[in-house]
Amino acid sequence: MRAAICFLLTIGLAAIIDPSLARAQTPAISQEIGNLVVSGVPALPADLMARVDQYQNVRAAAVADWDRDGKGLFITTRFGEVPQIHYVAAPGADRQQITFFKEPLTEAAVAPDKSQNGFVFSRDVGGDENFQLYFFDLGTRQARLLTDGKSRNIFQGWNRAGSQLAFMGNQRNGADLDLYLLDARPDAQPVRVAELQGGGWGVSAWSDDSKQMIVGNYKSANDVELYRFDVASYKLVRLHPTKEPVAYGGVGFAKDGKGVYWISDEGTEFQTLRYFDFASQQQTPLTTAIPWDIQTIQLSRDGARLVFAANEGGYSKLYTLDTKTRQVQPVTNIPPGVIGDVILNEDGRRVALSISQPTAGSDVYVADLTDHTLTRWTTSELGGLNPASFVVPELVQYPTFDKADGKTRLIPAFVYRPKNAPGKTPVLISIHGGPEGQSLPTFSAFINLLVNELGVAVVVPNVRGSTGYGKTYLKLDNGPKREESVQDIGALLDWVGRQPGFDASRVGVYGGSYGGYMSLATMTTYNARMRCHIDLFGISNFVTFLKNTSSYRADLRRVEYGDERDPAMLKAFETISPINKIQNITKPMLVYQGKNDPRVPLSESEQMVAGLKKQGTTVWYIMAKDEG
Repeated sequence: MRAAICFLLTIGLAAIIDPSLARAQTPAISQEIGNLVVSGVPALPADLMARVDQYQNVRAAAVADWDRDGKGLFITTRFGEVPQIHYVAAPGADRQQITFFKEPLTEAAVAPDKSQNGFVFSRDVGGDENFQLYFFDLGTRQARLLTDGKSRNIFQGWNRAGSQLAFMGNQRNGADLDLYLLDARPDAQPVRVAELQGGGWGVSAWSDDSKQMIVGNYKSANDVELYRFDVASYKLVRLHPTKEPVAYGGVGFAKDGKGVYWISDEGTEFQTLRYFDFASQQQTPLTTAIPWDIQTIQLSRDGARLVFAANEGGYSKLYTLDTKTRQVQPVTNIPPGVIGDVILNEDGRRVALSISQPTAGSDVYVADLTDHTLTRWTTSELGGLNPASFVVPELVQYPTFDKADGKTRLIPAFVYRPKNAPGKTPVLISIHGGPEGQSLPTFSAFINLLVNELGVAVVVPNVRGSTGYGKTYLKLDNGPKREESVQDIGALLDWVGRQPGFDASRVGVYGGSYGGYMSLATMTTYNARMRCHIDLFGISNFVTFLKNTSSYRADLRRVEYGDERDPAMLKAFETISPINKIQNITKPMLVYQGKNDPRVPLSESEQMVAGLKKQGTTVWYIMAKDEG
């Protein structure tokens, strides 16, 4: 399936290089290929298809958890179509596959109680995101269902002793996420301990004595409320209420339970690490010297050390905090890239982490915090490709239409350029989803395929509304300001036109989910300046999107996009929705959509495809029957 999708997306880029390339390939594909329903898509040369196959076979690995002895690691990687749980006993050892399911698995939380020889994982069906929790017994190699088998459930972690686990679930009404606790006994049943309102709830931390939790209510990227939950009485109390909305990130209890470490942007532009004392209700800033967002945090079991990562212009930096002296130290020898999960071992001396670099897919490493060494545990296959050919992006900043602090606002972007290009290169603009997301310099097989095999330069902007550049920047596209982020793409087209190595007459745009909306909006606004467009499950009409997205997501999205039930906002949506400006699109478009997508429904793509066909615009459509 991955090969077919990658191959079909590559076809869309043929229109950037030469529109006749795609048209000349006959016959066009209008059939079912496995679970893909393909309409009107042309074929590609066999030699290029063979190269595509190599790129789609580039693998990656991510850390899931330490084993119960703290010696080996559970990881996720794939040898077939989808990632599964594997075990690695030592650095460079064989990856022993543990699970063999048809659906992808991305987590394995090992039971802290060593009498429970196994781990919890979650799995959905066909990308519907109605996740079920299972306990995988490493002795019997059997998985036991823990949840009801039909609702949406999100694992929230074990308590320290391993006697209970927590999860959020929408069993009650299909929309609101409630808090459940489940004893570790095989015959135990989940107990609903808090009925909550909204789809953004989650457990942020569990105290060392297992008596209290911090529970968060995510309302938007700028607004998160924290609550203190008493496990015995089920009492939920708002923690540190503020007049203005505050965004909180990771949270961890101090060893003595008298306070918490948390990430917050209260009173600051960026999210910083602080300590909050329950008794005094005061917080102490701990990372004021780091002018970037702090991200992942984890405390050692003895509470003496805290490990955290900072997002510094898209690249990750790893640090440790001595909780007694509150001294911050960088962890050296971490290669430039993006850090994923960070998991300390039992004694807190070693931290397992996933690192993705621009020239290497994600792999698992262990940093020893005592002797300051970094050991690579996995080396994922590259599909037979030469890693020397992979491209390191250049980080640039281009001017846009407005000002910030009296100066022209600059938009950050990563630029991937073909090496030794014989002339001006075509350009693909790739826009991230979210919208509160951020494009990072991780490895992308797709980008390297475009750069190395098709000679296409790829520009990846982080337009206004992206995370990682402060809360003011994050809020710049909210509500009625939505189209100002599209103007940032117009400014990028101007910048592309000024680059001597780029061909401004051959520019395409690509995006998925909210990035799909951005690419559609780019085409309705700047069609004359574009060559083609690839839309992956993009929002074509904000009104129908908000009405048809899953009920647990609707209110969360209304905070970001606006509420279509408000007449003024409804009018604004009707103005900016790409479906209402579809007549502006005359250039070829490739659309890809998962049938089971609970976020951007199938109808968003189907109405766009139908409208383009009706007006005679070339459109190629791929629908995956088993994808979300």
